[in-house]
Amino acid sequence: MQLNIEFGGKSFTASGEPEVDLSIPIAEQGGASAWYVDNMKVDVVRSNGFLGSVAEGGSVNFRNVTFNPHGNGTHTECLGHISPEADSVEAISIPFLLPCLLVSIKPEHINGDEVIGLTQMQAVCAQHWSDSNQLPPAIIVRTLPHNVGKTSRNWSNTNPAYFTSDVATWLADMDVSHWLIDLPSVDRESDGGALAAHHAYWRYPDSPRRQATITEFIYAPELLQDGIHLLNLQTAPFDLDATPSRPVVIPCNQ
Repeated sequence: MQLNIEFGGKSFTASGEPEVDLSIPIAEQGGASAWYVDNMKVDVVRSNGFLGSVAEGGSVNFRNVTFNPHGNGTHTECLGHISPEADSVEAISIPFLLPCLLVSIKPEHINGDEVIGLTQMQAVCAQHWSDSNQLPPAIIVRTLPHNVGKTSRNWSNTNPAYFTSDVATWLADMDVSHWLIDLPSVDRESDGGALAAHHAYWRYPDSPRRQATITEFIYAPELLQDGIHLLNLQTAPFDLDATPSRPVVIPCNQ
């Protein structure tokens, strides 16, 4: 199978295989977590003689599930994350396939923090994308050093790497609508509630970008090379400001 799409006057070709799933599952044990929330909790329904566990003698498995979409596993969020309006990911129209730019960046050490700044971000993107006026509609950032431990790490109280607000402003100016990262947030873990990068990317409150998303807690394996690929960003149909998601990348022929 070969995929050919055109976007913004440019053509992109991919073989269709192997597709690479960037999602980290939401799980009772293991799985990435942050913001001091517990792992997903699963409870068997027991009511009026009904037992929702085949292992315990019930006829079907029927369980209640409790999790936090921002703190458990890969998720996609929208403007509703920082606004009083009831903006929902479910209301966003995401094309089935999008050109995306994958870049790997080693954050810089600044005043004890790990930070990704504008000059660094622009330089890495320029290595794989020649148009200085516009980026692809989706960008995936893989932070270095890179290891599989990211898929099971509890990031709470670890002060993970984050982006400066001018990076977020630049991505918005470059028409990026879908920003995917392998971190728990684009902002500093503890910033007094400023969420400067979130506000800059969504241009809130001055000129809200209601069709733009941020996807956190992805994992882009090393077999996926930096450069241009195709993205299928699948979101679960939750009517919320954030929802579990499965970003799938189809490598382009480079």
